Amino acid sequence: MKKIALINHGCAKNLVDSELMLGLLAERGYEITLNEDEADAVIINTCSFIHDAEQESVQSILQIVESGKKVIVTGCLPQKHKDELKKAIPEVCAMVGTTDFQEIVPIVEKVLNKQNDEYIAKISEKPEYIYPESIHRQQITMGASSYIKIADGCNYHCGYCIIPQLRGAYRSRTIEHIVDEAKELAAKGVTEIDLIAQDTTSYGIDLYGKPSLAALLKELNKIEGIGWIRIMYAYPSQMNDELLDAIAGLDKVAKYVDIPLQHYSKKILEAMRRPVSDYDELIKKIRSKIPGVAIRTAFIVGYPGETEEDFKELYNFIKRSRFDRMGVFEYSREKNTTSYSMEHQVPKKLKHKRYKELMELQQQISYEINQTYIGKTIPCIVESFTDDGVIIMRSEHDAPDIDGLVYAKSDKPVVPGDIENVLINNADEYDLFGNVV
Repeated sequence: MKKIALINHGCAKNLVDSELMLGLLAERGYEITLNEDEADAVIINTCSFIHDAEQESVQSILQIVESGKKVIVTGCLPQKHKDELKKAIPEVCAMVGTTDFQEIVPIVEKVLNKQNDEYIAKISEKPEYIYPESIHRQQITMGASSYIKIADGCNYHCGYCIIPQLRGAYRSRTIEHIVDEAKELAAKGVTEIDLIAQDTTSYGIDLYGKPSLAALLKELNKIEGIGWIRIMYAYPSQMNDELLDAIAGLDKVAKYVDIPLQHYSKKILEAMRRPVSDYDELIKKIRSKIPGVAIRTAFIVGYPGETEEDFKELYNFIKRSRFDRMGVFEYSREKNTTSYSMEHQVPKKLKHKRYKELMELQQQISYEINQTYIGKTIPCIVESFTDDGVIIMRSEHDAPDIDGLVYAKSDKPVVPGDIENVLINNADEYDLFGNVV
């Protein structure tokens, strides 16, 4: 039996594609291994969102090529750079585009059986993402939580982003298919499901003629065995009352809103091709509609044309909004985006200075917010254990992989996936500490 290894780069959406490919291969009888040394071929699913992500993917390809393994490169990198990538690393056996991963089985078979240096490529010129509903994902990471991709592609054309070119137009999955997958995950012992897409709040417009995330949440909320449902990657202009009421009113939906705002200055938002609206009012509305909500957001500093005045507007907005969680990115100049050829590119040093200023501000805000948890008892999900027996947990206000953790001790046995009440007795800038009660 041939063994296939897979290395995944990039976002959670990429991870789901990787698991779908492994599901296809497992169904065909291939053995899946996480050890590339013992594999007959290695699939590297790549990210190409920003330059740093590309570099990481390329390094990974070079490393495996040097080991002499047969390498198949999939995902965003070949979709964006197919000809250049083949010239730069001719040892790659095959390349597969972002929406062509359903062809992975015949491509792996050709790579393993070929006698010469024939190169294989399956990269659609116009990507169109169709979720393979009949495939059972072979999960690489199986624990307390699991991602469910509810849609892919994007109909927005933000000035800094290449995703619509790499992934095609927005396509939703049906409510029925998503509910079926959530039930399967619950049966496997998953307690928390995290809904992902390039933009979750546009869910259903293409299928049902209107935003339908609230309707989906109502159906998911009925599933036995699911403890938490978390929404990621919300888009500000689609945060309507129906959705906010669903988050507030459905008991299993985490009181957590992940809404990347990207900037605050009207001038910069327009240059970014992002919605310009009263973000102060939006944050106020989210907090008034969903008591106890935690808001995560993300911003880009150093976008072309960003002046000191624009940056100060953003800084002051963050200062008064006091976000629970926040990420900051230095603008990355990507070819084939409208911002690439814009005038007044911000120098690298200045971008980094602004990044540091915002992160220092947020660190202080985060520390102060975390101090307010001390003395409170909050529900937390069990993730894993440290070598010395401390339980690694997450609160409802923390998404997997990106937010903080809760480190707890317990007199009673607990297992991953359990949701237990924890009395918090200490906190730092990012993490909480306490005892299971």
